[in-house]
Amino acid sequence: MLPQNKLQDVFFTCLMAFVMVYAMICYNISLNVGGLQNFVFLAAFSEMVIMWPIAVVLELLFVGRLAQILAFRFVTPGKDPMIMMILAISSMSVCLMCPLMSLAATILFKDAGSQFVSVWFQTTAFNFPMAFCWQIFFAGPLVRNIFGMLVKAFGSGRTN
Repeated sequence: MLPQNKLQDVFFTCLMAFVMVYAMICYNISLNVGGLQNFVFLAAFSEMVIMWPIAVVLELLFVGRLAQILAFRFVTPGKDPMIMMILAISSMSVCLMCPLMSLAATILFKDAGSQFVSVWFQTTAFNFPMAFCWQIFFAGPLVRNIFGMLVKAFGSGRTN
């Protein structure tokens, strides 16, 4: 299920950003320490307090609408199957968010110095395959299912 109003959109965005950002932080810490280790799952929360709000703000103010505009160059609402709409929007979201969030991470956590552009490009290149696969195969379906269950359980948020 997809959001049907602004309140649902904000909630959906917060939930999706949480799942995406947490996984990507775990991934990046694992890259930095040579592989996934148990401590990574807790250590990720120290960066979450910074990166999660950045992702939510970027998505709500900029990326969400632009991702739809770009996706609708490839798919047509009402004509193409819903799964194609979802995949197109999700793909465009990753294409926009990955470089932006990699930029934020480079600025805040990488200490890149004079190699800033190179470090940002490398960070984006390492993050993109993980972000894309995580979004398409795991986070997207998981969050849409959780969101659908919550909307069903608590109503659509509309008042009569």
